[in-house]
Amino acid sequence: MLFSYPKGIDTNYLVLCDNLEQIPVESGFTHKTHMRGFLWRVPIPLGPAGVVPSYTNDTNSLVTPVFGAGHSWLWVQDSYEYSLGGCLGEEQDAQCPGNVAAQKRIDCHPQPGASREACEARGCTWCAPDVPNAPWCFFPENSPYGYARSGGPEQTDKGWRNKLILSVSVCHRWDSPLVDLFFSNQFLEITTAVPSTSVYGFGEHEHPTFKHNMDFAFANLYGVHPFYMCVEPDANAHGVLLLNSNAQDVTLSPNPSLTFRTIGGILDFYLFMGPTPENVVQQYTEAIGRPHMPAYWALGFQLSRWGYNSLDVLKETVDRMKHYDIPYDVQHYDIDYMERRLDFTYDKVNFAGLPEFIKEMKKNGKHNILILDPFIAKDEEPGTYRPYELGQEMGVWVNNSDGVTPAVGQAWPPGDCVFPDYSNPRTVEWWTQLCLEFKDVLDYDGIWIDMNEPSNFMRGQIPGCADTEVNNPPYTPSISDRSLSEKTLCPDSKTYLGDHYNTHSLFGWAQTEPTYNAVKQATGKRPYVLSRSTFVGSGKHTAHWLGDNFSQWKDLRRSVIGIMEFNLFGIPFIGADICGFNYNTTYELCLRWMQLGSFYPFSRNHNSEGNMVSKQNEFAKISRATLRIRYSLLPYLYTLFYESHVYGGTVVRSLMHEFTSDPETHGIDTAFLWGSAFMIAPVLEEASTVIKNATAHRFVLTLLNVFVNSRLNPFELLIALDEQGEASGSLFWDDGDSIGKPGLLLGSSTLKLVEGLEHKSYGEQLRELGVFGLQ
Repeated sequence: MLFSYPKGIDTNYLVLCDNLEQIPVESGFTHKTHMRGFLWRVPIPLGPAGVVPSYTNDTNSLVTPVFGAGHSWLWVQDSYEYSLGGCLGEEQDAQCPGNVAAQKRIDCHPQPGASREACEARGCTWCAPDVPNAPWCFFPENSPYGYARSGGPEQTDKGWRNKLILSVSVCHRWDSPLVDLFFSNQFLEITTAVPSTSVYGFGEHEHPTFKHNMDFAFANLYGVHPFYMCVEPDANAHGVLLLNSNAQDVTLSPNPSLTFRTIGGILDFYLFMGPTPENVVQQYTEAIGRPHMPAYWALGFQLSRWGYNSLDVLKETVDRMKHYDIPYDVQHYDIDYMERRLDFTYDKVNFAGLPEFIKEMKKNGKHNILILDPFIAKDEEPGTYRPYELGQEMGVWVNNSDGVTPAVGQAWPPGDCVFPDYSNPRTVEWWTQLCLEFKDVLDYDGIWIDMNEPSNFMRGQIPGCADTEVNNPPYTPSISDRSLSEKTLCPDSKTYLGDHYNTHSLFGWAQTEPTYNAVKQATGKRPYVLSRSTFVGSGKHTAHWLGDNFSQWKDLRRSVIGIMEFNLFGIPFIGADICGFNYNTTYELCLRWMQLGSFYPFSRNHNSEGNMVSKQNEFAKISRATLRIRYSLLPYLYTLFYESHVYGGTVVRSLMHEFTSDPETHGIDTAFLWGSAFMIAPVLEEASTVIKNATAHRFVLTLLNVFVNSRLNPFELLIALDEQGEASGSLFWDDGDSIGKPGLLLGSSTLKLVEGLEHKSYGEQLRELGVFGLQ
């Protein structure tokens, strides 16, 4: 099991010992605290001279809030991997009772605090594993729990039906790949075998590889995407979705198998048969909704910062971009533009003249994106803050468990705040009205919706969460602090759709469509929405970024994994904060990140309040050159988004996606493709000029063709012939942001393609034709 921590710290459960003295201290282990219970391997950033920081309960929130006092920790340097065979002084059986191989074990005690006594009280087996992270407490072959199938499957007009009988004394072991099923009001668990270890997906989860390590680990971050794709031994692929919005976790074991656990709802599975990875994604998005079509300008480079703090600083930034001739199309405005961080306001002192500045930016071809948060201040003077007073009048808030009084928490605005319930049609009316009115104040082109998990700076709302099974269920998945109310609302809060217990994961999803429609109505153009929280189907209305990352090499590398995964999830307009959001970056790291980030589908440099800004000539020169490559490729990227919007496929994909029959590609996640025709292989390691995974190079020659141009310049067409001397491709072209107007789709493997590109509908012409691969 993997327990969720703030980003930047990974944890993996290794072994459970009865006392501190039983923990073996091996090379690389540097610190033990005077606690008891669990042994962990925790990669953490090293301090000066490679010293591991000494964390304490009093000062480090990564320890105490997760499990409370009384647990044992070992701190391990980041470069070490350990497979500990058990605890000192504990006698190991030559063979575990029941003869269940460690890699096939299903955890019988997924909650913290497992012991032999507690395990055996559940009728389960306790035995030390010889596989890292495998559970010590697991179901025996003759498990007395779960469901049994009664009779054989019966065919119906809608498919197949199995009759299941629940009995606490019946062993359930299916002949099909599903081997264990538990179904109760607040705990559902099912295990399925998978045909190979080439498993991809499950999110939003930051992890070190695109192809999952089947090492009994998994957890979520900002969003919920319980979808995975598996490449089978014959190179066919399939996908599976568990459509469930309750808190959940998934355990991936080396059997290989997957164990789904959720604490509510139903087990609603959808199977997508492929057979290619692209077919799987197309079928998936046909079910959940095709990705939206972004405006052409939204594919340009975007600039943002939390901490401009004044219009003067923002103007200096815009002037600096112009001075260095760095191309960019979009300027973001974080919460510092607001008056005291109140939604639908702007600071008339520090940002005096902001409406005029935005209009001037638009005249110069720039587009402007405003941030809005999902909490509304309630303590302003009566008659001074319309968003709260209108919302109070319309009854749009998430309520306490009584279903009447609004849930009150704390966030960025001063004082206390309330939370709009976007699942309520009245809230949609309220939100739309405010967004339209705000357009008359600040002439925005899109809206960035942040903190919409929803985030709350308390554990639950005032005065705290009642001690009930809804707020404290019998099983809590691997989430922050093992608490459903940590940094959010109490699970028994009431929304229009029901308890927050069931709808928490839908909060951001419910906000995106009303925001999308409001922007569409306000601008009359193709909407731009950027959301932090996402759920199944969010890509129909929003772009996404990978959240508050860190200025670390690890985060640079893992961003490649993130953008590939979100393309599997049907959200291809995806990127990470270039150079990192938290911490100060370094020249080398930021430069490498600009080179990589220039090829994110959503390309934005964004950092946090107080962090430094690079102003070096050489940095600007290299960034400019890299971004110009991006801009020259935008017609190709735009065409990929059109194809994704119409057919539902990916924009970014892994090499496995194109070369599925070659097992070498299954683990490559240091390079990626735009469509099928363009590969990006960035440098991802410090003090290196070498691409880490040289295996990727041999696939360059199989690329097909690439369209190259800048929207305001003549076209160049580059054609890369394959081994048969052939190439094919397509180009979609329209005015870039209109709704409902026809575009031009060109595609052929003959000179008809060239003739088509001379079409004068939009005033472009073919300037140069380059053909590569001729003998």
